[in-house]
Order: sequence, then structure tokens, then C-alpha cells
Amino acid sequence: MRQPRVIVLRAAGINCEQETQAAWELAGARCMIVHVNRVIENPSMLAECDVLTVPGGFSYGDDISAGRILGRRMMLALADGLIGVRDRGGLVLGICNGFQVLVQAGLLAAGDTAPATLAFNTCGHYLCRWVTVECANDHCVLLERGRRYFLPMAHAEGRIAIPEGAEVAADRAALRYAAGVERVGDVNPNGSWGAVAGLTDATGRVLGMMPHPERFVRRTQHPFWTAGDVPEEGDGLAIFKRAVDALR
Repeated sequence: MRQPRVIVLRAAGINCEQETQAAWELAGARCMIVHVNRVIENPSMLAECDVLTVPGGFSYGDDISAGRILGRRMMLALADGLIGVRDRGGLVLGICNGFQVLVQAGLLAAGDTAPATLAFNTCGHYLCRWVTVECANDHCVLLERGRRYFLPMAHAEGRIAIPEGAEVAADRAALRYAAGVERVGDVNPNGSWGAVAGLTDATGRVLGMMPHPERFVRRTQHPFWTAGDVPEEGDGLAIFKRAVDALR
């Protein structure tokens, strides 16, 4: 059976690359971690991969704003390669800071006429907790319509904001925060417009999401695993498996 080839991008300040690689490999993909400088030196690497993943962390210290420096570097040096991954049937995934990077690189927006940005949480501080997010449509290749995913989130600039008067296109809102088993705090913890937790593009092959699927791929990573009937596979693994299945 074919193993999709995945590149997990690394740069200064990114700190989730190893967990992300492990999640892809657990899902059945071949995965390697590559520094962005190596890809810029050899853009043909993107032509040889099926999935590009930008993992979480604080790329370049989130100087100026979250994800901006890495996003702009990618936009200026790798734009054709990034679009090429998508257009030949591959996938692009940005997680947390990686989501911020994809927005800054121009790969994700709230709609054809509705740009988006990721702003500071309305609470004014960093959030680290578990949330439930729901996929309400079948547009995104990596997600299952109607499924709820229980995942951890950890960010300070995760609030999706759009210009006044604009609307998020129905097929671009890949994930929304929803009530779930955590019963802690607000359903929409960072105050995102429309409780949106993730965006996809017009093709459904690019996904940016604030929660961390790579941090819940095994039963023992669930916060309640000792107290209840928790499946062996975490909700996050389902996202990676669905992507692998779509590429086989």
C-alpha cells in the first residue's frame, strides 16, 4: 500500500515537529522533518512530497506577530511550490502557529473576498486547555462531516478575525468550537468570529486549525483516560489517518 510522503517544516522557534512527525507515521505516512532553509535552497523538495505540514510553536519568536516572519519567507521564496502541492492533489496542514503561518503566506482566508487574521485572544492572555471542535461540512479533505474532535489547544493569538461587514464563506469554516465533555470555561474560548477554530481553502486541500491534533493520538493522552471508557486512538489521529487514506 502506498505511503504518502510528508514534509514537516522546521524553523527557529517551532517546537512541535517531532510530535507531528510521530502522528503522521502512526497514521501510515512516510515523514521527514526539514528546515525551511533547506526547502528554500531546494524548492524541488515540495514537488516530491504529498503533504506539507507547518507545525506549532513560536516560529522566529512570533516577532512582529504570530507566524508573520515564516509566512512571509514562504510566500516570497516558495509560493509556486506551495500552490503546486495543493494543485497536484496534495495537502497542506498548518497547526496552531502553522495555521498563523499559512494565513500570513496567503494560503488561507475566510472567503474569496474576506481576508482573515489571527489576533490576540479576547481574554488577553495565553490559553492552554482542551476544547471540542466540530466539522459542519464535507468540504475539507482532512475532516469528517458531523464529527466532533476533542483536542488540546495552546495559543495567545488564536482568535480568527475578519474585516467588519465581511462574512466567512460557509465552506471555509472547517471547524467550529462546540460544547463538549470538557465543561470548562467558554465554548468559544478565544473569541473567534463565529466560533471558527479552523479554516480551509476553496479546494478543501489546505487546512489551518488552532487545536493540536498531534497531541491526542493515543488513549493515554486523553485527560480523563484513567476515569472512563476512552478509545485506543485519539481524535487527532483520525485527522491524520483521513489525510493518508485520501492520498493512497
